[in-house]
Amino acid sequence: MKTYRIAIIKGDGIGPEIVREAQKVLNAVSQIEHFSIQYQEYLMGGCAYDACKNPLPEETIQGCLQADGILFGAIGGNKWDYLPRELRPESGLLRLRKALEIFANIRPVVVFDELLEASTLKPEIIRGVDLVVVRELIGGIYFGEPKGKDEKHAYNTMIYTRDEIKRIAKVAFELALNRKKKLCSVDKANVLDVSLLWREVVTEVGKDYPQVSLTHQYVDNASMQLILNPKQFDVILTGNLFGDILSDEASMLTGSIGLLPSASTGGKAALYEPIHGSAPDIAGLGIANPIATILSASMMLKNTFKETKAASMIEKAISKTLQEGYRTKDIAAFGAKEICSTTQMGDLIVKFLQ
Repeated sequence: MKTYRIAIIKGDGIGPEIVREAQKVLNAVSQIEHFSIQYQEYLMGGCAYDACKNPLPEETIQGCLQADGILFGAIGGNKWDYLPRELRPESGLLRLRKALEIFANIRPVVVFDELLEASTLKPEIIRGVDLVVVRELIGGIYFGEPKGKDEKHAYNTMIYTRDEIKRIAKVAFELALNRKKKLCSVDKANVLDVSLLWREVVTEVGKDYPQVSLTHQYVDNASMQLILNPKQFDVILTGNLFGDILSDEASMLTGSIGLLPSASTGGKAALYEPIHGSAPDIAGLGIANPIATILSASMMLKNTFKETKAASMIEKAISKTLQEGYRTKDIAAFGAKEICSTTQMGDLIVKFLQ
């Protein structure tokens, strides 16, 4: 029997609640498909600062490096806003990404037919949407030097090297090869020198993938096109800052940010997490939507462990749960037969797995 070691980082806010449901589903599908899972929990974020005055303890880095995969919930909250930036929860996640060298963030956006009415867009606009945002994760303005702030000025530096652009472009092109063979690279090449290099390198890499149709859009136009005609997109490739914004915008095509998973890969480990935050305002109320986290666990099974059947079973169980009219509060207004708690949603997905 295969055994997979998963590092668990529950984090802050609703993180422990949603990760618990993902583990429940993983345990159920592993029994059905006859593999085993060993979990080891680690601290990161505000909870880590509270415990040891460090948002990313060294033990967490080493544990993640030794694991087969990492499942992460969410971090942050206004409780820690008083801290200097380098000690805030979010700095722990940025440092972990850098330590693991996970440069490629993959965020699929799929609209469930059962939730067409959950989106603020017309059903005919979003029906059939199936796209992926590939975001460069450890470069760009979030990590560029110099940066700083004084009483009169603040500044950040957006830097990308040719090699950094080339490696993320290859990830996106490889992904597009196995999809609809369409890739749209998003930049701001009409204003930013760094985007001129981005466009140049992506075009060069594209020559190695003649089967993939490559287009370019400025980020302001792309943000409009995502709302106007999202079905034009298959794979969207972009940098760290633009990807952060566009992927959150794309999430609302589905009607709730609580539905979308993500994978961060390419380095020494692979980290899977929902794209939403820690939602401290609803923490402990039992109303958080665990589907994005469960889908993140499914991505881990498929992409890292190659347990494709188990991953497919989870996806089908989620679809069945939604078809039967079960909803968490964030999507309760759309076709709900019964409004579920976080725990009940996890239980239902396990039920339909079996």
